[in-house]
Amino acid sequence: MNNHYSPLIELTRGGIVESMHHGVFCVVDSRGNLLASQGDPGLITFPRSSEKPFQALPFLEINGDRHYGLSEKEIAILCASHTGSDEHVAVVASLQSKTGVAEEDLLCGIHPPSDRTALLELEKTHRQPTPNRNNCSGKHTGMLAHAKLRQFPEEDYINPEHPLQQLILTTFAEMCALDKRDIVTGIDGCSAPNYAVPLTQFATAFARLVDPYGLPEPRAAACSRITHAMTSHPEIISGPNRFDTILMHLGKGKIVAKAGAEGYQAIGLAKGALGKDSPAIGIALKVADGDSTDYQTVMHRQFDSDEPFCLTRYDTTDRARPCIIVELLRQLGALDEASLQVLSHYAARPIYNWRKVVVGEIRAAFRVSL
Repeated sequence: MNNHYSPLIELTRGGIVESMHHGVFCVVDSRGNLLASQGDPGLITFPRSSEKPFQALPFLEINGDRHYGLSEKEIAILCASHTGSDEHVAVVASLQSKTGVAEEDLLCGIHPPSDRTALLELEKTHRQPTPNRNNCSGKHTGMLAHAKLRQFPEEDYINPEHPLQQLILTTFAEMCALDKRDIVTGIDGCSAPNYAVPLTQFATAFARLVDPYGLPEPRAAACSRITHAMTSHPEIISGPNRFDTILMHLGKGKIVAKAGAEGYQAIGLAKGALGKDSPAIGIALKVADGDSTDYQTVMHRQFDSDEPFCLTRYDTTDRARPCIIVELLRQLGALDEASLQVLSHYAARPIYNWRKVVVGEIRAAFRVSL
C-alpha cells in the first residue's frame, strides 16, 4: 500500500485484525478550506459516477430542464446511477420523449439491470436488456438533449474533443477551482469522459454544489435545482434500499450523496447540517482497493424463494465505503441516533458466519474532529 492511503476499516477475527481497507478522505468547506482528512487529500483519482451532477450542470445552467419541461424526477435521472428498474426506465423514456432523443442513439452500452425484479422478468420472458437499462442512460440522454439544444453535432457526443464534452470539462474545472489543462481525462465504464482531480478539489465542488453562494446566478440556480431534485427523489439517483437512497432520505434535504465506481463516494452537507450556523461541507472518499461495486450475475440458492435456484445480481464487496461514510458522518455529528439505527447494518457491526455465529467485527480505524 503506497503512502497516499491510511487504514480506514478493520475486520477482526479471534480478537485480532484479519483484514483491512485503506483509503483517503477529506472534508472541506465551500471555500476549499480543509477541515479534516485521512491519508493524502491531494490524491488525484477519478470520481467516476460521482461526477454526474456536474456533467448535468451546464445543461441546467442554460435552462435546458425548463426548455424541455422536465420534471424533478427527470432532472434526477440525469445524475443517476440507477438500477435499471422499470421505474427508472420509465423516467428515462419520458425524458427521451420530451427531448426527442432516441434510445438507439445512446452510446453508453448495454448491461443487465442490477434491479432483481427487472432482471428476473427479462430472464423469464427471454428478453435482452436495452440501453435504457444501463445505469448511465439518464446521463447519456441528458448529454444528447444538451447537444440538441446547443445545436452541437449529436454524433460521437462522448468524444472528449466534442464541444459538449469540452463545455462540461470547463464547467467541472471551474467548480473544482482548477485549470482544466491540469485535469487528467479518462474514459468511464459508459464510454463518456471522466476526469481525475485531487480529492480536496472534488470535495470543494460538492460543497459548492450544496452551497453555491458567490457563483454566477444561472449556475447557482442550476446547482440548487440539481440538489433539490436529487434529495427529493433519491430512489431515482440509485434505487430502493441502496446506500445513497437511504442516506438522502434520512438527510431530509441536507445530505446529497453520490457514489462512484471503484470505491469513490462524494457527500455534500448543506449549511446547518452539523448544527446552527455550520458551513456547507463537501466530503470525498476513495477506497484504495476499489471496494468493487461491479455487479455479477450468479446462480445461487434463494432461501426466501420457492425457486431452488435463480439468477440474480448483487454486490458482494461494497462493505467498506458505506461503513466509512456512516462512521465519518457520525463523528462529524451529521446523523442523529434514529438515523444511525437505520444505517446500523452499514456501520461498525458484528461479522457472522453461515450459522449466524459472531466471529468478529467490522469497525472504523480512524478518528476525526472539526
